[in-house]
Amino acid sequence: MHVVVRGAVQGVGYRYTLHIVADDAGVTGWVRNRRDGSVEAELQGSPAAVDDVLAWMAEGPPGGRVDDATVTDAAIADDSGFEVRATA
Repeated sequence: MHVVVRGAVQGVGYRYTLHIVADDAGVTGWVRNRRDGSVEAELQGSPAAVDDVLAWMAEGPPGGRVDDATVTDAAIADDSGFEVRATA
């Protein structure tokens, strides 16, 4: 799944907490900040695990605020873990 989350999602630990949540769920992929202030991620895993991560992404960490999340299908070539990437 490809996800773009908008709101107060930068500078609140969103990416790093998502990394922990995804690892705990067994979900692979990546997350990064975007220059427009949103956060972008790709997720891969069992449907139940991805759904759990998507549910967390819709809420975000304490101190953050999620206004909108756009979710679309995507394929991930590398499923070796979950990483925090540089800003795009």
